[in-house]
Amino acid sequence: WDASHLPGGRLLEESSFATLFPKYREKYLRDVWPVVTKALDAHCISCELNLVEGSMTARTTRRTTDPYIILKARDVLKLLARSLPVTQALKVLQDDVYCDIIKIGGLVRSKERFVKRRQRLLGPDGATLKALELVTESYILVQGNT
Repeated sequence: WDASHLPGGRLLEESSFATLFPKYREKYLRDVWPVVTKALDAHCISCELNLVEGSMTARTTRRTTDPYIILKARDVLKLLARSLPVTQALKVLQDDVYCDIIKIGGLVRSKERFVKRRQRLLGPDGATLKALELVTESYILVQGNT
């Protein structure tokens, strides 16, 4: 991305995204927040961790030139709220890396059948999941209904 693509060389409006995180993630997020702030600041995105409300906010600054980076910053915050390690979540900021959260809980009616299928996806000691990660060259996290 090049700033010359924008009229005036910068964004015209400020954009921001906020996401809530569960209480049990508070300590981890407090510990890794300086790393997140540094990574987002490198892309001219400001971020805020609000421990009272349990929310994380990312917003563009006057220096932001890439309009798509705010969406990637939003994805980073979503992934951190979903218990992804910070090293994996920050990879989303790269141009060739994307994330997707797939809700698999509603695919079957029976909870028992869902649990069996999720276990089949994981495999013994996570072997099937690891094989899928190697074949697809991706990081897969199976958690709850996603």
